[in-house]
Amino acid sequence: MGSSRRNSRSTATARKLRRNQTEAERLLWSRLRDGRLAGAKFRRQFSLPPYVADFCSERDRLIIEQDGSQHMDRVVDDAERTAFFERRGYRVVRFWNNDVVENLDGVLDMLLDYVTSPSP
Repeated sequence: MGSSRRNSRSTATARKLRRNQTEAERLLWSRLRDGRLAGAKFRRQFSLPPYVADFCSERDRLIIEQDGSQHMDRVVDDAERTAFFERRGYRVVRFWNNDVVENLDGVLDMLLDYVTSPSP
């Protein structure tokens, strides 16, 4: 399969995911969008074929992944996905959806540390 076909599939997947965000994704996005977190520009459902990251700040080389209960059975897949992003120079931070919903301020404090500290 050609690279452009993978890219278009990844882009289509990203569009679908943007339309069908979870409550936790909507909540976090409301606090990340428009540079609301220390001026960091995040994009949601960022296509990095063959994957789509939940949120990405290219400037800060930071990817945020939000995991729901379905990820409990996908530990190996998630580790491979994280390794893929890290090989491309991104730091990856993961949060459970319930952490975002129940402790949004704590999640944002942690993310603030990431966007205000230099990437290793």
